[in-house]
Amino acid sequence: MTLRPPLRIAGITELPPSAPGMRIGLFGGSFNPMHEGHLLVMAETLRRLRLDRLFVLVTPGNPLKDNAGLPSLAERVGAARALIGDPRIKVTGFEAARGFTYTWQTIDFLTRTLKDRRFVWIMGADSLADFHRWERWRDIAARVPIAVYVRPGASPRALASRAAAVLDHAQLDEADAPLLAGMAAPAWVYLRGRQSALSSSAIRAGTAAG
Repeated sequence: MTLRPPLRIAGITELPPSAPGMRIGLFGGSFNPMHEGHLLVMAETLRRLRLDRLFVLVTPGNPLKDNAGLPSLAERVGAARALIGDPRIKVTGFEAARGFTYTWQTIDFLTRTLKDRRFVWIMGADSLADFHRWERWRDIAARVPIAVYVRPGASPRALASRAAAVLDHAQLDEADAPLLAGMAAPAWVYLRGRQSALSSSAIRAGTAAG
């Protein structure tokens, strides 16, 4: 298991509280920065999956990306919290305190230590397109249901991806999205709906140009 050096920051890296039986969405990323597109995905998945909570997992750094110039974890968590008004959404950098590098480590920890919660992993369609590149992606799909939210221009590549083909047997009809959190993995749903053209990389490029 590849671990980073643990990083504990009071008020930043604690795991948010929850209660047995809760249906909890897990939405991970660098969030550099968080933007309205992220907020849209959170609002839509909370509603359509009928979740009780949504944990926004701000990663110490994406192992598939260049993390040079990445703002500190505390900065990104603070900026994300400042944008969010829904009390059901909790932003945390808890992965850093555990030294986790990969999503499968987070999923393994949460499903072992909080067995009486109903977790759903949430990702954008662009992430599904590259899901087969994630470390132990098959293990992730075998441990928690997954909700994939449409992203502008990403649908053709996502739905034709290696992961989508492998998990084809486990795909739910979109109308059955409210059932997802209560289902045993593997199970996933592709959610179409309102979209935002915003992206963190475009915002960073615009800021640099300005």
